[in-house]
Amino acid sequence: MAAITASMVAELRAKTDAPMMECKKALTESGGDMARAEEILRVKLGTKAGKAASRVTAEGVVAAFISGATGALLEVNCETDFVTKNDSFIALAQAAAKLAAEKNPADVAALAALPHQQDGFGPTLEDVRKGLIGKIGENMSLRRFARKAGGGKLASYVHGTRIGVLVEYEGDDVAARDVAMHVAAMKPVALSSAGVPAELIERERSVAIAKAEEDRKAAEAAGKKPQPADIVAKRIEGSVQKFLKEAALLNQSFVKNDKQTVEQMLKEKNTTIKSFTLYVVGEGIEKRQDDFAAEVAAQVAAAQGKA
Repeated sequence: MAAITASMVAELRAKTDAPMMECKKALTESGGDMARAEEILRVKLGTKAGKAASRVTAEGVVAAFISGATGALLEVNCETDFVTKNDSFIALAQAAAKLAAEKNPADVAALAALPHQQDGFGPTLEDVRKGLIGKIGENMSLRRFARKAGGGKLASYVHGTRIGVLVEYEGDDVAARDVAMHVAAMKPVALSSAGVPAELIERERSVAIAKAEEDRKAAEAAGKKPQPADIVAKRIEGSVQKFLKEAALLNQSFVKNDKQTVEQMLKEKNTTIKSFTLYVVGEGIEKRQDDFAAEVAAQVAAAQGKA
């Protein structure tokens, strides 16, 4: 069995908001499998363990650039929130987004090799990045970018500097901007239900099945009659459909008018969303947890003292 480390417990707690000892138990039960441990917590704790989308684990900024029908969304990471307010760091991100849109690099490495001068550093974007590391005294990296060109009109929305959206559309400019803001707030994973990855749907179904089994065992332990199989099956399917409604942009209730879906609003405005890209700074990156080991040790000692 894999050793359960403090950093693993920290990562799971950051993803789920579950209590520390529950995270440790789930990791132990799953043999160190992070995805399985998250499912275990969702079954045991319900919605309290489903906050991965709203928790991020690194610092940085998202920048957007649009010129006509060409645009890019880009994320640059750094070590601390302090640097995200540095003018030179912000300028680096904005320049990188502009270069990504205008020069169409194949990947991050190709983007970094493009010509750019800033703060006395150059001649490439990579040289500027390295120079700013020395000047500011903190590591930083170009993480990812998405480029759209020639497929329709573009709209962007950046919430603060941490959440960015790029939307490709045809139709009303205001409606498209509203959709970009909606995506930033509601964080859909796909445009429509058909686009939701199958592995996410199956994961949601497995959680619903496991939750139904927990309920059956609880009912039997309490001397109650478990629900009929057909009712359980409907509950499971209902959970999956609820997930699809929450995960697909067009199915979501529109943030500016929850009496209609995004799809209904767009039809009313004669607007079509072709695609969208959503970046949340640090999503999926584990943040350094300097004091977490000591915190875990204290929690374990306290738990053992109560036993």
